[in-house]
Amino acid sequence: MNLLSILDLKPEQLKKLVAKTEKVKTDPEKYASELEGKTLALIFEKPSTRTRISFEVAMLELGGNAIVLNASEMQLGRGETIADSAKVLSRYVDAVMARVYSHETLKELASTSTIPIINGLSDLEHPCQIISDLFTIYEEKRKFEGLKLAYIGDGNNVCNSLMLGSAMVGLNITVATPKGYAPKPEIIAEAEKFAKKYKSQIVLTENPEEAVAGADIIYTDVWVSMGNEKEEKKRMKAFAKYQLNKPLVKKAKRNCMVMHCLPAHRGQEITDDVIDSPNSAVWDQAENRLHAQKAILLTLMKD
Repeated sequence: MNLLSILDLKPEQLKKLVAKTEKVKTDPEKYASELEGKTLALIFEKPSTRTRISFEVAMLELGGNAIVLNASEMQLGRGETIADSAKVLSRYVDAVMARVYSHETLKELASTSTIPIINGLSDLEHPCQIISDLFTIYEEKRKFEGLKLAYIGDGNNVCNSLMLGSAMVGLNITVATPKGYAPKPEIIAEAEKFAKKYKSQIVLTENPEEAVAGADIIYTDVWVSMGNEKEEKKRMKAFAKYQLNKPLVKKAKRNCMVMHCLPAHRGQEITDDVIDSPNSAVWDQAENRLHAQKAILLTLMKD
């Protein structure tokens, strides 16, 4: 089984991963040797802090090994095809986590691999982040149904996976993006199918105030993702009214959770007084990446 997209999981499997994350976090010693003798290869085309550290530490704390590989140090797509690299890696390691620019790279890796391929971030999705985020919400709220999540900002890879994941667990989500920066239509269509089945709501708007009204959770991300640096000036102008600041947060519920997948550009998409406020779940969210990665690894490499 691969985890290239949230859609690789059935809703029941996604909920089980959230539950598994809680078990691993509550009793880490129970799982301390579960992946003994197993090796995970971590491939990075993009820089990484949380993804690299959480996966590497997760493997070590589960009794396994992790090998960190910079794509520029490999033959990945340079002379040797990605498909051939996948065949070779399948003979050496037990799973591969890859953080790539193009989602097509992951699909090509998976096409000839005989071991699990995990999406550590691509231009289309960030499923591991969202599994962790859903656990963070459940850990605080103890439910999904009836809650409203407001996502403010760019309809990027995180937004894509968040929409899908929310719809799959019955969490209502409102996405506020500037014109021209909405999530991909095919992602919206897939999310709406799940929302209809699990009786949750998906709302798309260009009005951030409308999005956060009555929200239980507010989520934001950077305005300029890796690979979009040339668009920075244009994006700064387009997203100027989408900053997560105190006046905007006040329109949500008083005890709303504030979330950000990090790294945060303080003073751009989020202000200091919001990310450092009592409402902020950002640091719990970051910690939970470790526990969620363990749950993912156990599910793909052992269960």
